[in-house]
Amino acid sequence: MEGRLLLKNCAVFRADGRVRHGMAVVVEEGIIRRVAPDAEVPVLPGDWEVACRGRLVAPGLVDCHSHMVNGQLLPPNGDFLLRQPRSRLERMRGVANLLTAEDVEILTRFAAARALLDGVSLVVDHLSCPSDVAGALEAQARAANSLGIRLVTSHSTHSLDGAAVADSQADANAEFVRRYREHPRVRGALGFHASYTCEDALLSRIAGHRQELNASVVFHLAENEDDLSTTYSTHGRRVVPRLDALGLLGPHAIAGYPRAVERSEAERLAASGTFIALTPRATRSMDRAAESADGALSSLHLVGLGTGGHGTLQEELAGALVSMLSLARSGRMPDLDDSLAHLFVSGPAELCTRLYGKPSGGVDEGSIADLVVYDAIPAADPETGYSPFLLGQLVAARVAWTIVDGRVCVREGQLLGNDYVELARDAAAALARVWSRARLGS
Repeated sequence: MEGRLLLKNCAVFRADGRVRHGMAVVVEEGIIRRVAPDAEVPVLPGDWEVACRGRLVAPGLVDCHSHMVNGQLLPPNGDFLLRQPRSRLERMRGVANLLTAEDVEILTRFAAARALLDGVSLVVDHLSCPSDVAGALEAQARAANSLGIRLVTSHSTHSLDGAAVADSQADANAEFVRRYREHPRVRGALGFHASYTCEDALLSRIAGHRQELNASVVFHLAENEDDLSTTYSTHGRRVVPRLDALGLLGPHAIAGYPRAVERSEAERLAASGTFIALTPRATRSMDRAAESADGALSSLHLVGLGTGGHGTLQEELAGALVSMLSLARSGRMPDLDDSLAHLFVSGPAELCTRLYGKPSGGVDEGSIADLVVYDAIPAADPETGYSPFLLGQLVAARVAWTIVDGRVCVREGQLLGNDYVELARDAAAALARVWSRARLGS
């Protein structure tokens, strides 16, 4: 887009619950160049003016752990959810083995469209396409580019099909990371499934790639009791100490599903700088007990929300609120509102900054221009600017505009340059083909 993108007459969001009414936001070359009172920022020739009419402008959302493609393959119906974890894993592996790169591209395009319409500007994805790792990751990159969303993608490699296959997949993942180290929106990360499905040799290989490439690593962390017991019986250690000893924890690590983590291990994760992605709503449907993440929740440091490929971040925030209320009532979380804002905005912003090396997470001069205009006009105290439960107003509001890297992707609730119904129809046809191969109905 030539010229400036100019958001006029905005209510600018702040994570501390305050808003600034009557503001203008100037975007150039993917960066927020100016935030000032509306009257001080005239419209210039060549500007794309967005008439916000007092609506709320906030940072784009970050889905810190998703399965954009694999989450569509086996929707969480009753039959699937009532299976034991190992049975669910085998079911997911069986269907993922039948994916092609073409399927991945189509399903990623649809998932990216849904995310953008929900105000998500960045997705950290954990893909499983064992038959064509290189082709599938490239397909995801093409899909993300076509929709304009930020994407950090990795492959969920494991050792269950043998060492040779695992090594080949890890190397293909590493090559993708090399090719996309400097892309403005799409980046590669290394990936593995979980401790209990990976042998030491594979994890050491991935750790070697990580050190060579200075790359992020995406994985499931102690995702269930099976993970914990299998890891201990096979390797003589719990999950967190094992991964730490192999060099897979630290500022480069993005760990999802921390369901079986002790308080001391949570402290170890925090000290290492590991980023934790929680899926509280999704977890309650997958396990008999609620997510065992009291330690992670009560020491909010580098924590954010992920969808796991199901539902929305707004739904996950509602699930987090329920978990965090019990902690707050027991005195283990002194500031509930601040903790929620950290989980939904500040923590994910830190992750985005780590991944792209630029300030993010605020409507501030110098930050990346990942922005959402909501159909909400928040009331605020005229003296302090404080708007009670501003976060709740944000998540309940319709997304009007989604802007990623300064590019308009959603305009007044409609995808720009893409037909959502067409994308949905293509995705439905791709799923039908995969399910036919899997004989899912039999």
